[in-house]
Amino acid sequence: MGFFAHSQASRAAALGVTALLTAALAACGGQADAGSGQIVVKLVDPGNYGPLAYAKKNNSFDGPLAELNARVEWGGTYASFTATTDAIHSGAVNFAEGAFSPALGYLATSDDIKVVAVKDVVTDPRAGAGDGLIVPPDSPIKSVQDLRGKRVAVNKAGRGEYLLLLALKEAGIPADQVQRVYLQQDQAASAFTSGQVDAWVAIVRAFPQAVAKGARVVFRGRDLPSDDLNMFVARTDLLARNPEVVRTLVRVLSGLDEKEKAEPEAFQNVFTDQGPAAATGLQLENNIAIGRYDNVLRLPQPADEARLTGVSTVFTENKVLPENPDPKTVFHDWGGAK
Repeated sequence: MGFFAHSQASRAAALGVTALLTAALAACGGQADAGSGQIVVKLVDPGNYGPLAYAKKNNSFDGPLAELNARVEWGGTYASFTATTDAIHSGAVNFAEGAFSPALGYLATSDDIKVVAVKDVVTDPRAGAGDGLIVPPDSPIKSVQDLRGKRVAVNKAGRGEYLLLLALKEAGIPADQVQRVYLQQDQAASAFTSGQVDAWVAIVRAFPQAVAKGARVVFRGRDLPSDDLNMFVARTDLLARNPEVVRTLVRVLSGLDEKEKAEPEAFQNVFTDQGPAAATGLQLENNIAIGRYDNVLRLPQPADEARLTGVSTVFTENKVLPENPDPKTVFHDWGGAK
């Protein structure tokens, strides 16, 4: 801990400083409370639709977590997993939804998260599509072949960049023949509307919103042989305190996924059906179709390791990431639990 003081006064001063530091760490949720007290699961604000929004409104996590001396705390709003990475790294968010692709981008520089649950890729053509390459309605771009020399907005080392690189690979187009413009979803929306980019691989909630406003779809993520599973990650310090808390979160969300498949309308406009946060028209129809045909959250299986490597290989081949990680270090080991 440093050195021992040789006088009573020095010892008292040292103890006083230690007490202050301990109190400060505890106040900000730091390492001082890592082994005792209530566990706080820190989640992003889920917005107005989907299982997390439903869980927030109906306090779905409260009872199961209370049995484990844990609770949830809802935080800020982020457009995608890549936009959330600073909050995850700081500990302001410790359980988050995303996909393999942005998780790999995060893990290239940090090792404080583990993939704890996944969803299989949705291939049903009746499903609403949550991502894809879009262009203005009057754009001359009709296919991936037309992207040569064009500027395409993507989120760096995330699903947008992965889907673009995968589409180019499938079409036999060298990636360097298309200019990738790295923008977060809110920035990309502005650049797309103002014509600063020719196309945009829109993801998460930005895709159905843009399509509802008239953007034309060139390809959807489900049209490609994608290995990029949706998933949840947990910070390693949350897992270290009590992995059963994380397993409980996954169990509750899996149940909500089942419920949403049966009653997708109940998971739309959860907090309000008025104003900009409310989904209407084509966007609402798309959201309902997403919920009805989405797959159910589950714990990872050995076959998921190969899919993770499939995503990372697309990145390493294009020098987005320096190397493929060992999948066994990326997934949390649930010990064979289903």
